[in-house]
Amino acid sequence: MVTKPVIRRVSLLVLMSLTMVFSGCVTTTDSRFSREADRQEALDNYVTLATAYIGQGNLERARHHLDRALELDSDAPAALAAMGLVYNSEGEAELAESSFRKAIRADEGYTRARVYYGAFLYSQGRFADARDQFRAASRDTEYPDRGSVFFNLGMSQERLDEPDNAITSYRRAIELSRGDARPLLALSRVLVEQGEYEAASRYYSRLSTAIARNPRMTHSAESLYTGIRIARYFNNKNQEASLAMLLKNEYPESVEYQQYKVLISNGQ
Repeated sequence: MVTKPVIRRVSLLVLMSLTMVFSGCVTTTDSRFSREADRQEALDNYVTLATAYIGQGNLERARHHLDRALELDSDAPAALAAMGLVYNSEGEAELAESSFRKAIRADEGYTRARVYYGAFLYSQGRFADARDQFRAASRDTEYPDRGSVFFNLGMSQERLDEPDNAITSYRRAIELSRGDARPLLALSRVLVEQGEYEAASRYYSRLSTAIARNPRMTHSAESLYTGIRIARYFNNKNQEASLAMLLKNEYPESVEYQQYKVLISNGQ
């Protein structure tokens, strides 16, 4: 989330950029190159502001800044991709998809558009299309959040019943985003489902250590149930009882707690 002081500071940069572009003063730096640089800076700042407003749920302000960016360049991939987020938040799925696709056509190498589009496709239940977008995005070795791309790729592959591919993607996500609990839990769970309890136990141990060390992290119902299944396999009754108590106390209405009750009633 962008705080108000940051917004004011970026807004000032936008104002300064626009003043430089439209002042009409002729100086030694008033060349086509410098004008284009000022234009690009203004466009980038508009998109930065819009993205911040999207994160805050202020779609009206986000749209205002994106409209300004697209006035400067109607084919700007960053602005088109962000506009897709606005449309999606407004429930305009067709417009959102059109905007994401325009962004990718404008620049096939703009990875963020593929990530946004992949997330949109996943939310629409179009898992094969989402997988393809995330797979393409994962090839960009310069993308700053590549670990999350592999995590999303793994989720798509899971939904397509490709557990071996999902395991590979989750392992890559763990390598690229150390400390992120999401791929650790996902990999632990998939390994349990595949009957690979030894490997699942190793990754689950790393997850438990991460949670213990970070006061901002807590177990979810899913992580507790995954740990219960691992403890049960290794006949670790103390760990099973401890995790089961947490699951009952913290998530009594969860699907995972209902699954646990079925598990123990069947004596599995």
